[in-house]
Amino acid sequence: MGRHDHCFGFEADFVGDLRCIPMAVRRKLDLVGVKLKLSHWGDLSDQERQRLLAWPDDPAALAELDHWLSQRTAGMAAGAAGRLEPACGAPWQQGDASPQVLLASCQQLGLTLPPHAWGELDELQRFALVKLSHPGHEHRNLPRAFAEFGIEA
Repeated sequence: MGRHDHCFGFEADFVGDLRCIPMAVRRKLDLVGVKLKLSHWGDLSDQERQRLLAWPDDPAALAELDHWLSQRTAGMAAGAAGRLEPACGAPWQQGDASPQVLLASCQQLGLTLPPHAWGELDELQRFALVKLSHPGHEHRNLPRAFAEFGIEA
């Protein structure tokens, strides 16, 4: 299992100062089922944002993260962070088959995802590719992620 406490190169322009929520943190939020708004993120100190990025992702640590976030956001102007169904069997958690949403985006952008490539990625990389593929997301980072992850046709 890879390290899940780092930012990707393609995120550098908007996570350098951690003003946006990095993929590594978004994955942890999905795992615990917390919907953190950008306004919540903005209300956290730089130290707290770094702490979330470095937060381990084993089950006990994630339970602690869930509790910490509900306590920490309770008094914020945006109100407590929302709840989602925790990720379980999500497309990015499956290493065997490339998700349709990703394949559709690849087709749109003229990218080729070789059949073997998906299974060779770590979970955080798969998470990032799925998130970058969603409609409404900036697809311009998808080719950059492919290059960074060494995906070649």
